[in-house]
Order: sequence, then structure tokens, then C-alpha cells
Amino acid sequence: AELDQLVEEILLASRLDAHETDLGTVEEVDWTGLTAEECARHGVAFEVDGCADDADAQPVQVRGVARLLRRVVRNLLENARRYGQGEVKATLAQDGGQAVLKVFDRGPGVPVAQRERIFEPFYRLPGASESNGGVGLGLALVKSIAERHGGTVRCEEREGGGACFVVALPT
Repeated sequence: AELDQLVEEILLASRLDAHETDLGTVEEVDWTGLTAEECARHGVAFEVDGCADDADAQPVQVRGVARLLRRVVRNLLENARRYGQGEVKATLAQDGGQAVLKVFDRGPGVPVAQRERIFEPFYRLPGASESNGGVGLGLALVKSIAERHGGTVRCEEREGGGACFVVALPT
């Protein structure tokens, strides 16, 4: 299963790097619903526009390929679970013309000097062991997918310790 996942991630990374045009159907995607599903699957607290009860919030829509956007959310949540040492939280908000997804963890954080490098294929923070899992492709895929959708991704420090990954996509 791990080998299959690795091969799938390498193939997807290759397609994204080659700017292959047919990566799926571009459509209006309910990013709120998609993110809520992934958060529920991973046992992660989720808020939309500051509402803990996402039934009170307006759904955030983005134009894109649903399976790729799901991969963005899944990769960020899996990384947060892997390195987060407990509490993981996700938020989604509309900020002007952008949908902003944030995934917070309470792990060791990412040193400022490494915050760009962690998005390079196969790069792992010094000290990350094979026992942690992963091969250094997850965040590279997040970046490639975000950029293919006209968006950005960055890593910030979380107040009180940990990391915050921010993906901003046009709505």
C-alpha cells in the first residue's frame, strides 16, 4: 500500500510538473464540504469563517479539480497528524476574492530558514526519520496543486507553538 501510494504521488508530481492539461474536470467545487469530509475522516476540528458549527457558515466555493483539492487537504491533515503531537485544527474562510484554508498543529514547527524548502520534492526537515513516514512529496504536491489552481501555499509559525499551513485559492 505504501509503495502504491508512493508511485501514485510520483506520477501526480510528474504530471503537475509537466503541466499536463488533463488532470481532471475543472468545475465549481464546494471546498467547505470537501474539507469537512477530510477533517471528519482524520478526526480534525474544523471551523468555517469562525463558526464551529459549519451549518451556520456560507459554503466556500472554488473553481478546480475536486480530487486534486481533496489531495491538498488530505496531505496537509496527514502531515499535521504525523508531526503535530496531538491537537490539529483546520479553518476555512473567504477573504476578499480568496478562499483561505489553514491547518494548525502543535508540533515542533518549521524553522524560518526551512519554510520554503519544505515544499521542494523529496525534501524533509533534518532529523525527520523514516519511522515518521512520508518521503517528502506531500507538501510539494500541495504547492503544485495550489499553483495549478492559481493559488499559493506557505508555512507560518503558530502562536503558542507549532505550525500553520495556509493555502489561498481564488474564489
